[in-house]
Amino acid sequence: MPSPTAPIPESESESESESESESESVAEHSTAITPPEWVNEAQCQSCHAAAFADWQGSHHQLAMQPAAEHSVLGDFSGQQIDSDTESSRFLRDNGAFVIQTPGADGQPVDAKVAYTFGIEPLQQYLLEMPGGRLQAHGMAWDTQQQAWFHLYQDQGVDHQDRLHWTGSVQNANFMCIECHATDFKRNYDAATDTFASRWQAPGVGCQSCHGPASGHLEWAADTPATEPDQQNNSMGFATSPSIASTEEVEVCARCHSRRSPLDDGYQHGNALMDDFLPSILSADLYEVDGKIKAEVFEYGSFKQSRMHAAGVVCSDCHNPHSGELRASGNGVCTQCHNSNAQPTRAAIQGGGLQAKNYDSPDHHKHPNGSPGAQCINCHMPGKLYMTNDLRHDHSFTSPNPAQALELSHSDACLGCHQQVEPGELVAQFLAQYPEALPRDGGYAQDMAAARGGKPGAAAALFRQLARDDQPAIRVATLVSELPRYPSLAGLQQLARAVRHPDPSVRVAAINSLPALASETQLRDLLAPLAADPVRAVRLAAAWQLAQLPAQTRSGLTAWPALRAEYEQVQNNLLERADAHFNLAMLYQLSSREDKVEAALRDALERDAGFFPAIIMQAQWQEQYFRLPKRGLTLLQQAIARHPDEPSLHHALGLALVRQGNLAEALPALALALAQQLGSDNADYAYVLAVALHDSGERDKALRLLEENLAADPANRQVRLALVSYLSVQAPAKSKALMEELRAQNPDDPAVQKLR
Repeated sequence: MPSPTAPIPESESESESESESESESVAEHSTAITPPEWVNEAQCQSCHAAAFADWQGSHHQLAMQPAAEHSVLGDFSGQQIDSDTESSRFLRDNGAFVIQTPGADGQPVDAKVAYTFGIEPLQQYLLEMPGGRLQAHGMAWDTQQQAWFHLYQDQGVDHQDRLHWTGSVQNANFMCIECHATDFKRNYDAATDTFASRWQAPGVGCQSCHGPASGHLEWAADTPATEPDQQNNSMGFATSPSIASTEEVEVCARCHSRRSPLDDGYQHGNALMDDFLPSILSADLYEVDGKIKAEVFEYGSFKQSRMHAAGVVCSDCHNPHSGELRASGNGVCTQCHNSNAQPTRAAIQGGGLQAKNYDSPDHHKHPNGSPGAQCINCHMPGKLYMTNDLRHDHSFTSPNPAQALELSHSDACLGCHQQVEPGELVAQFLAQYPEALPRDGGYAQDMAAARGGKPGAAAALFRQLARDDQPAIRVATLVSELPRYPSLAGLQQLARAVRHPDPSVRVAAINSLPALASETQLRDLLAPLAADPVRAVRLAAAWQLAQLPAQTRSGLTAWPALRAEYEQVQNNLLERADAHFNLAMLYQLSSREDKVEAALRDALERDAGFFPAIIMQAQWQEQYFRLPKRGLTLLQQAIARHPDEPSLHHALGLALVRQGNLAEALPALALALAQQLGSDNADYAYVLAVALHDSGERDKALRLLEENLAADPANRQVRLALVSYLSVQAPAKSKALMEELRAQNPDDPAVQKLR
């Protein structure tokens, strides 16, 4: 028998196919439709030799391989490699590849390499662990430098850290393998906390994109090559074997996107958002002009591009079977951007093309053969992820150093010419491109105004939302910014957005509604979405409806089915701590309090460092069981294990505030703020300022609020707190703050109230 995480051996797969053929021959006279099955893809090459040859040796085929002499590229000759916290030794043992490395308790273990992940520019290794788990080790092999390196070097990752290779964050069963294998199923058993994961084959094969092919093989056997089957356009597949251009980007996005799963794998023929929830262009993931910031892969940046709007798809630039570019150098771009202004496919809208020689110094202003003469270096600047993996931005922006300096985003010119003073570089750029203007209709400027709380911020959002050429993913992003600028006009925008044809916009609108709508407005706007055809939309609506009082939901006949679907999705993801946490919150909201504590315990069993569950567990002890001291103890114990986690200190401070102990609450809240870096500290600053003010330390509170408002002028909560605190003793300052709010959003309810 194969191991729980092993693919089905070819012999077993073939025997199953034979038995299935026999049963199908008996059933062929039945009216029942047999669903397609997965097959051994070696059968594909007899008819599809060219595509199969392209696929051989590709990154897709070799995305995951059993550890063997030919597949393991790293040096396992016995050398020891030290990171900033741990030492690991890479060696051979009776033919096996073994990593001697600190385990979950910090003590050395000998972990066997079961599979390789990737081939270039780095290769990772999956180690076998009890319970069917495959864990990705933090040391990777640099295939270019021929050297080991740690993916989290100088980040203090040891056995107590969530990023350690033994932790749930590095569990490949639910974090990685789905995009590295064909027909992967996690097969997680929550009762035993074990995986029995299976896949048809390691690596990304034909059926990963085209779907299970048993019906296609039957069709091919029954259809002479000279007589095409006019009655079966799908050729035996569940959907058309030729992936339509309207579907292709979503097919690729199953893996080439930053997204969250909604089930155990995906179903061919489903919309992307039936199986996944892709990220929008949020400030933590993308720059203000839409270029990539965090590790987001290609989908999000490409969906906002003018290329995508014109009908360009992935396979216009990449051979879908080999993954290689269609042409070398600038040739892949000049397929469409050429002297004839003719796109490579008739379906691509070429109205925006200009007839010119783009592969010329007259255009790129750099010597031919230099880095600056390459289209990708100017229009697809790259970023390094996983230390050495350079990935190019797919939003296809144009350089604009003046805008980049103004709005604080990256720029190809500034990135390449770092030795030139920025002002001089801008002057040179404008001299060479005197007509250079932003090509995004002012999206970057307006988004920067909205996120920066500048005068006209709300109008900037409305201006961009009014465009009829705005890519849906940008509409969703704009909609997600509306809660910072509440108004009747904003609510009307959301009411339209929940009916937008793109599901990503509908989801963003659903998530933004609670900040602007009353409970009854929220119910009435969300009720029709109970029948939405896309699962991600229904789930978003279910969660918002779950938080309404039961009496407000009364009469909503679709609610039980919505709640059941939301709950089922969480139960499909029980290997994840956040799924148990989501269930705990749903149980609390739906008067099933007896299930809350067990769900929180399950969350922490999956991930002992999942801080939201720790905090809710402490609050549950305090508020449901009326055991405030027990809640404090849980938080203090968690802080002892994770002294640098700001959310724990913040939760402790809030618990002490609720118990009337401001003296002890203030140091905890101050420590949380000190540990929280970046723009995420706004709520922490507000809470600490209120606590300081209530304890009589008014001047400290005012300074803290003023500092945070200066850092984030769009923070309405901080602004209104300052307005309130200054209204008596410094009315002029208070009025000035309100005038700034009026300039940002003249229809803000607080401004309207003053009128």
